[in-house]
Amino acid sequence: MQVLQNYINGKWVSSQCAETRDVLNPATQEVLAKVPFGAATSKDLETAVLAAQEAYLGWKSVSVLKRIQPLFKLKQLLEENKEEITKLITLECGKTLAESAGEIQRAIENVEVACGAPMLMQSEFLENVATGIDEFMIRQPLGVTACIAPFNFPAMISFWFLPYAIATGNSMIIKPSEKVPLTMMKIFELIDKLDLPPGLLNLVHGGKETVDAILDHPLVKSISFVGSTPVAKYIYARGTANGKRVQAQGGAKNPVVILPDADIEVTSQIITDSVYGCAGQRCLAASVVITVDNDANIKEALYESAKKRQVGYGLESTVEMGPVITPESKERIETLIGKGLQEGGKLLLDGRNQAVSGYEKGNFIRPTIMEGLPLDGELIKTEIFGPVMTLVHMKNVDDAIDFINRGIYGNMACLFTTSGNSARKFRSEAMAGNIGINIGIAAPMAQFPFSGWKESFFGDLHGQGKHAIEFFTQTKVVVERWPKEWTRKF
Repeated sequence: MQVLQNYINGKWVSSQCAETRDVLNPATQEVLAKVPFGAATSKDLETAVLAAQEAYLGWKSVSVLKRIQPLFKLKQLLEENKEEITKLITLECGKTLAESAGEIQRAIENVEVACGAPMLMQSEFLENVATGIDEFMIRQPLGVTACIAPFNFPAMISFWFLPYAIATGNSMIIKPSEKVPLTMMKIFELIDKLDLPPGLLNLVHGGKETVDAILDHPLVKSISFVGSTPVAKYIYARGTANGKRVQAQGGAKNPVVILPDADIEVTSQIITDSVYGCAGQRCLAASVVITVDNDANIKEALYESAKKRQVGYGLESTVEMGPVITPESKERIETLIGKGLQEGGKLLLDGRNQAVSGYEKGNFIRPTIMEGLPLDGELIKTEIFGPVMTLVHMKNVDDAIDFINRGIYGNMACLFTTSGNSARKFRSEAMAGNIGINIGIAAPMAQFPFSGWKESFFGDLHGQGKHAIEFFTQTKVVVERWPKEWTRKF
């Protein structure tokens, strides 16, 4: 069985770690590869950092116009290999082919935006701030940067950061999730075809030991992370304590509110796609569905839509929802459903213990709908990260907004309505970083930052767009005077 290599200093090299972990297909439990996973991976990280530092020292002085040229070729290579990457994402992550194709497309869009770095990095200049004195601000790179990526988007999330980091003059180390390393391996095969200095982009496998080595290494200047809130807090605290710039995206419990004037048929389909897309394993998946004075009709529509959803192996074209990532994830989700029942919840649709024919070993949970949970209970506040919809009924939109704002998370909140006044109120008052109006997944395009509030994000600047440019650069203000008596000498 193949043991995956690291990509360090422009070469594929074997890990110094002899311990490995199986990479499993979540639909079949087939072993796809073995990935280095153990304490010695920190030695690989040290080698990668030194290579990245050396590459940065030369790359920082390269014109931004030249720095973006490899990104144009990378965009072309990603497009030419889109079908293969799509299949890889499905194999190791479990998504449907449509979901995987959408993911790699979002990665490509971030490369496109990063190609605009010459404009996005333009300086501010003010002439004659005082007599004969000019003042201007320039942006300069940080140095060695690192991305710690999650399992649920093995291609896209690294591209919230990677193209912006190198466009602004930095080097970068990518640590993919040990659960889904194959997608990024393929992408680095494409990166190897670019005319980049050795060491500018590096791929290092591993687990917590590798992460801790990134957090503690003095040459690593910034860290970009996406994952659960407990881990985001850990990375933010340890990284910033070591003087690093950190952006750490955490968990979510995304509420959607349905007003009585919403189109029930369309709304139920959109929400079903939001809750069960990617088997609920995305940080913008709808989780708590709040109905306002239309409880019976919308409940029936949501039930029918969820019940019809085709669950199975993502490589099959008719499948609409794949498995969750690991047996442990499946067990955790089913345990949480059980806790909800203990708290007084009732199941309208129970997706537990229902195998998919032909894939009995897969980590499948079918769409689940629960109602009647106490608003002060644990499950209503817990990120399930699986295909579970929780129904809640409230009297009016003000109660719904108050409920949203009392929650600890603030990743996304959505409203379904035909009332412009209600929409305006909601987008203004709901405390979440990404707001959807008649949208089930309020995912920002690459030109906009992927926002997040409260315990859904730790840091100041988010991934994507202008925020990424600002995150990967530090500003320098120059105050300059050239007296006439000096200039006459030249």
